[in-house]
Parts: sequence; C-alpha cells; structure tokens
Amino acid sequence: MPSTLLTVTHSAGLHARPAAEFVKTAGAYPCQITVRNVTDDKPAVNAKSILSVLTLGVNQGYQIEISAEGESAAAALQALTDLIANNFGE
Repeated sequence: MPSTLLTVTHSAGLHARPAAEFVKTAGAYPCQITVRNVTDDKPAVNAKSILSVLTLGVNQGYQIEISAEGESAAAALQALTDLIANNFGE
C-alpha cells in the first residue's frame, strides 16, 4: 500500500476548513485512503470521513501518514500531498 509522510503547516492544523478540504479531495478518488497522526501515534482512520479526520487532533507542525490502496491510489496521494503543500489553498 503506497503511503507518504507529511508535515501539516496550516495554522489550524487538520481542523475545520482544512479538514473539510482534505476529506473532499480524498472523496474524489475511488480507492481506500487512510490518514494517521504520526506525532501522537494515533491509529489510521478513514480519510473520507470528516468526523474521523477531526478526531485525529492534528495541529500545526504535526506529521501525518496518508496511505492509499486500489484504483487511482497514486493520484490520490499526489492530490492530497499537493493540497497540504499548497497550505489547503490559502
């Protein structure tokens, strides 16, 4: 299962609007996508579920691991990587 390790630099972390953008982007792909809070060593959750993503408690500067499996997995990882690298479009 391909995965990537990223640092969230957005001032709100992965909360509110950034979390909604993350889930929206993940939901655009047919593959299974999970995200894990590496900093707090929390288990992986469904990246397409806003409630699951919010429960991770990812703050600014935290590392996350995104994994994808199935059709378009590489494209999904790239899109989510770009989203975070571009600070969620802000």
